[in-house]
Amino acid sequence: MTYQAKTPTQSNLWASTADLITVREQLLDLFCQLAYQEGDFVLSSGQRSSYYINGKQVTLHPLGALAIGRILLSLLPLDTQAVAGLTLGADPIVSAVSVVSAYENRPIPALIIRKEAKGYGTRAYIEGPILADAAKVVVVEDTVTTGQSAMKAVERLRVAGYTVTQVISLVDRQQGAAEFYQSVGLQFETVFTISEIQQRYEEGAGSREQGAGSGD
Repeated sequence: MTYQAKTPTQSNLWASTADLITVREQLLDLFCQLAYQEGDFVLSSGQRSSYYINGKQVTLHPLGALAIGRILLSLLPLDTQAVAGLTLGADPIVSAVSVVSAYENRPIPALIIRKEAKGYGTRAYIEGPILADAAKVVVVEDTVTTGQSAMKAVERLRVAGYTVTQVISLVDRQQGAAEFYQSVGLQFETVFTISEIQQRYEEGAGSREQGAGSGD
């Protein structure tokens, strides 16, 4: 099926000028158009899935990145001192939030957490500005399934002496992440659930099919 947005946007200015409710709706369309696919897929965990979502198709899109930066910045507590995430999925997200924060006169640094310490120089796990002890950092992720990947970032940040109490994901696959974060005392928030994306995808694909058949 091919997805078609129900309310196509004629201008690319929506990501920078529209209100956040509209931005969220347009971002949902981008996920349906660019990131979501249905079929037979094998995930990194080895599990099979009837769908696949590649968040980088949206986080690396110019309008997607701007929209994500605006939405996530609005979700951050006012005392947030940095945003961080595990490479590679979170890299464009933390960068987008940090850049947008500067334009909003609320500059927030970005940190990138390596999966393995680099083998040279300082051999650091964390790339980015060095913050004050106990600085409050929010971990972000593109898609969460069980929650384990973002938890690695949380653990690395805590070892470095930072305070982490919240995880925000763009998409929750609703396969246990929310329950896991609750069990370890972390606040969890998601921009979209996979159910919401699938519903929007089906609606858009259905309208496309109806339009194609109307001329018969």
